[in-house]
Amino acid sequence: MANQEHLDLLRQDKVVWNTWRREHPEIQPNLCEADLSKMDLRDVNLDGVDLRNANLSGADLRGANLRDAHLNGAFLSGINLRDAHLSGSFLNDAVLSNANLSRADLRDTHLIWTDLNSADLNEALLGGADLRDADLSSVDLRDAVLSEADLSGAHLSNANLSGALLDGAALNGADLSGAELSGADLSWTSLSEADLRGANLTGCSIYAISAWNVHLDDTIQSNLVITPPNEPIITVDNLEVAQFIYLLLNNQKIRNVINTITSKVVLILGRFTPKRKAILDILRDELREQNYLPVVFDFEQPSSRNLTETMSTLAHMSRFIIADLTSAKSIPQELERIVPRLRVPVQPLLHTSAKKPYAMSQDFEDYHWFLPLHRYKDQTMLLQSLRENVINPAERKAQELEKR
Repeated sequence: MANQEHLDLLRQDKVVWNTWRREHPEIQPNLCEADLSKMDLRDVNLDGVDLRNANLSGADLRGANLRDAHLNGAFLSGINLRDAHLSGSFLNDAVLSNANLSRADLRDTHLIWTDLNSADLNEALLGGADLRDADLSSVDLRDAVLSEADLSGAHLSNANLSGALLDGAALNGADLSGAELSGADLSWTSLSEADLRGANLTGCSIYAISAWNVHLDDTIQSNLVITPPNEPIITVDNLEVAQFIYLLLNNQKIRNVINTITSKVVLILGRFTPKRKAILDILRDELREQNYLPVVFDFEQPSSRNLTETMSTLAHMSRFIIADLTSAKSIPQELERIVPRLRVPVQPLLHTSAKKPYAMSQDFEDYHWFLPLHRYKDQTMLLQSLRENVINPAERKAQELEKR
């Protein structure tokens, strides 16, 4: 309960109250659970005052000093706190829905589970604030400063954060669906598991973000700036690849890895049953001897969408492809996906026991990167002819395609 003497002083006159505060700085006023609704509290010194569970609905607190005040659980719906000083105050579980907090100083404020639904926080200072699990849906946070604020699990659906500074903020698991973030600074921000469906990220700065498993259905991603300030601006249009692109541009080791993959990987396709395992070993071992990175794709299992997509991804990364068409089952389907769409050399092989390859392989002759069929009688013959009749033609074709 509130201290009645303290409450009477506040209700008497704001000048009397402020004078009393100056003369007795050692006293922490107790206005806990007080009914201060619709009071004129403009420019009142409430620094460090205990206002837990107080009713301040409709009160005018413009310019008031609420630094380090205790407002946990306070009812402040519709309150006017424009330009108010609230830094370091405690507002956990408070109700501030539809409140006017524009240009308010809320730095390092405790706002866990606070209801700020539809509040006006335009140009508010919220750096370092603790807003975990707060309700900020439909809030106006245009040009607000939220640097290093903790918004983990916060509800920001349909909030307006255009031009806001969120650098270093934690937004892990936050709901930003439908939010307006155009021009916001998200540098060094953690967005893992965040919901950004339907949000607008146009022109955001996203240097050094962490964005694991972000939900991006219908998200507008345009002109995302991946470079830090004072560097030439580079933009991309996809949040998920932004980190990779920047690392690729600025990390020599990663560039070396990519160059190695695209210049050394050889995809081997075939039905590698136990009987034909020796063929796999010959191909793989000889390719290693030639300084390639063989990747074996075994179609012994039934083909599925996941397998097909994996195969397609590997094909895009390959220098060339070796496909053994002997007893082919799923390989024709995969080659029909690869050859017409991807300019990667494909060297087909066929055991002499097979009189001819499957019928549709003739359709690939229109694509000059589908090389002439090489037939082999046995393992020894394949090994002897592998370099001259398989590897070298495929490498020459890869070099030819690079020049075009």
